[in-house]
Amino acid sequence: MVDARTLYRENAARGAGPVRQVVLLYEQIVEDLRRAENAIRQNRIEDRTKAINHATVVVGHLQSRLNFEEGGAVARNLERFYNLLRRKLLEAQVEASQPILSEQLSLLLDLRDAWMQVESAESARVTPAPPVPTSGGANSQKMHTDWEG
Repeated sequence: MVDARTLYRENAARGAGPVRQVVLLYEQIVEDLRRAENAIRQNRIEDRTKAINHATVVVGHLQSRLNFEEGGAVARNLERFYNLLRRKLLEAQVEASQPILSEQLSLLLDLRDAWMQVESAESARVTPAPPVPTSGGANSQKMHTDWEG
């Protein structure tokens, strides 16, 4: 059974631009790690395993989308971060370590915030509107007659 939150996220991701999709994926990892922390506190091994495994899959997806040609040093730095994050998630899984998860969560929140700033800057860019036809042209006359029926 799929919950409403998952459906909402899936629909939001479908209509989102690339930067928004990255933000949504970071939010999913954050949610997974919070669920894993909670599962550790409650000694729910299966829930911890599922949450960390899902977070690892999402990190792998982010990693697979890196574009080293266009991204340059940023893409290489993200690649290193994702590799380290995956190692730390494995370590947290094996050791059932809430401190490791908390540390990774903090790093992810910082990066998510940075991506949100990129998203804000992107949406703040104003694209010029297409020119509005002036009256008197052949097309405007045609449109006018079409409106009148």
